Amino acid sequence: MHITFSRSAADKLGLYLTGGTKQLKLLHDTEGCGCVVSGVPALQLIDSPSVDDRQEQGDPLSYWFEPRHEVFYEPKLRVDYDPNRDSFSLKSDNQIYTTNLRLLK
Repeated sequence: MHITFSRSAADKLGLYLTGGTKQLKLLHDTEGCGCVVSGVPALQLIDSPSVDDRQEQGDPLSYWFEPRHEVFYEPKLRVDYDPNRDSFSLKSDNQIYTTNLRLLK
């Protein structure tokens, strides 16, 4: 799975990633969903990865994710940031996953 971050998304996320204390994770959030299939994507700032996480080099940011959730996403994804809405989005060539991609700090 590969994620391309737009310039605006990379700049906004870079504000939280400078200093090297936090890392970025694409989270398949199932909290309160009842089933893993009903999960929603989110970006999460983490201190360190869990044993289940795998790191990928996106463009231009690296990120962590849980390989067991990879089945819910297409191989090539894009994350964008709209400063007018203060909102991230997650898309692929074939679909829009969300235009309100949460950033969990």
